[in-house]
Amino acid sequence: MSRTGSRRLLAVVAPLALVLLAGSALWGLGWVDHWRGHDRVAATPEPRALAVRLPTPAASSPIAAPADGALRAARIRQVLAAPGRSALGRHVVAAVAGLTGPLVASRGSGAAIPASTTKLLTAAAVLALDGPEKRFTTRTVLTDSAGADTVTLVGGGDPLLAAGPPAVGDYPHVADLTTLAKQTASALRAHGVTSIRLRYDTSLFTGPDVAPTWPESYLAEGVVAPISPLWVDEGRTVADNEATGRVADPAKGAAAAFATALGSAGVRIHGRVSERPAPAGSADLAHVDSPPLREIVDHVLQVSDNEGAEVLAHQAGLASGDGGSFAGGAAAVRAALGKLGVDTAGLVLDDGSGLSRANRIAPATLVGVLQQAAAQSRLAPIVSSVPVAGFSGSLSDRFDDADGRTGAGRGLVRAKTGTLTGVDALAGYTQDANGAPVVFAIMADRVAVTDTLEARHELDSLATALTVCRCG
Repeated sequence: MSRTGSRRLLAVVAPLALVLLAGSALWGLGWVDHWRGHDRVAATPEPRALAVRLPTPAASSPIAAPADGALRAARIRQVLAAPGRSALGRHVVAAVAGLTGPLVASRGSGAAIPASTTKLLTAAAVLALDGPEKRFTTRTVLTDSAGADTVTLVGGGDPLLAAGPPAVGDYPHVADLTTLAKQTASALRAHGVTSIRLRYDTSLFTGPDVAPTWPESYLAEGVVAPISPLWVDEGRTVADNEATGRVADPAKGAAAAFATALGSAGVRIHGRVSERPAPAGSADLAHVDSPPLREIVDHVLQVSDNEGAEVLAHQAGLASGDGGSFAGGAAAVRAALGKLGVDTAGLVLDDGSGLSRANRIAPATLVGVLQQAAAQSRLAPIVSSVPVAGFSGSLSDRFDDADGRTGAGRGLVRAKTGTLTGVDALAGYTQDANGAPVVFAIMADRVAVTDTLEARHELDSLATALTVCRCG
């Protein structure tokens, strides 16, 4: 389903609680959320509701560790080391922890190619820097250039800006250029202006519009659009409400769409539409604001939106002062994770989406991000945004239990997927058979192409094994 198509808010409600435990402010994790997925999800049985209440720890204990913690660790290690997992290949790394505290168990060592689990780091950084209510503004300004009234469309780095208004009930409720054109035309009439020159401004972002380590085929084959602070429909060509490819110059395409909308609103445009930064001190005419960042994060993590993640990484770079670029975004993410106290050993970032094979993330880093998301209200949108097994987003068609290995995880596991050729990863939350919260990350980056589907299923099986384990 496209971003411009109608998305239904599924009324499937599962239990939610991040319960603050006494003495140490330990959060226990239950699930309360709305599921947003594909049409097929509507016919899926509701997930089981579990209320999670962890025992209050003793005043002297910093975490709610079970008395048989060593046994729990041993059982989790047994799950991670389960035999017969050959489809995952020769390099598998994993880490498991409670909702707080150090790792309980791990498998393998070092970092791995993370694929789209990288988006968890991007989301954490931009939420930490900008806050969940941040909105990104696309605006128009008016100047007098060479004796002619000139309107400049200024890109504000709204990743979900659309050409036309969303349908009633669409989620997120995105900003659009048709609305901005009508507002701009009204403001121009108030100034007595009916004929203009049109410019567009993309100066918010700097540096290359593709990550240095992305293969050239990514653009040629329409895997991803060039990253810009001004575009519509994420630089995608759309037909019948479905994305059919990417445009070569997203900002130019957005300006053309805006020119058409201005014409429909009664404004005559003369001369060629060209790119030029708006002069300092230009008078604002009109603006439209993106949905709040928490809703953008929800969308990006649910459907694993590569373009949206890259814009958010650029926004993190702007918020940190490192600049709205690939390099600035990577620097901002590293610094933000450090301030959050997340272990970043072995971390290498070249983009914000995980399309780059140069990226390296250790499973302990992913676990640390997920723990911080559960502990800090500023990062809480991550917890409710990761897909739910068998119900929403990139997990809607997984955990199908075709061989009886994953059914128990449906509705309980919620995790971010990561997929590239030869790479499969899964990082998220579940709770074991005793109701104890579990945070996990499992990564395999040497998967044979012929084993791709089985490797994915084995990741789901491992997450399910953690769910049914009476580890505590």
